[in-house]
Amino acid sequence: MKSLLTSWPLWALLSAGFAALTAIFAKVGVENVNSDFATFIRTIVILLAAAVMVSISGSWQEPSSVSSRSWLFLVLSGLATGASWICYFRALKLGDAARVAPIDKLSVVFVSVFAVLFLGERLTLPNWLGVIMIAGGAVLVAYRA
Repeated sequence: MKSLLTSWPLWALLSAGFAALTAIFAKVGVENVNSDFATFIRTIVILLAAAVMVSISGSWQEPSSVSSRSWLFLVLSGLATGASWICYFRALKLGDAARVAPIDKLSVVFVSVFAVLFLGERLTLPNWLGVIMIAGGAVLVAYRA
């Protein structure tokens, strides 16, 4: 059981499942609400959920124990997340969830390219073929004839 709880594929699949539910719930939620206000509500809920998680798991650590480099990149990550959510909710307000979500998932393609360019990670030919197929699949799912 312990190996299952420390398995990154399990957590990644759970993340994908919750992300799918996010799209469905958000599409219904923004129906009669301004998309920016909807993002604000979502952010409050996530803040509270994260606080409960840190409390329950005993994961709190002194902010002073976090390096300035980590602070910088966590703040940048938070800003990017906020921008992503604002754009995502606006897209859901304007478009179909079944078309918006696949385009949003082009983030997988962007992460792969950015990881190679900025983090020095290497992808094999099969990895690149997968990236190309994800990009093509996202475009095909979002395409409306």
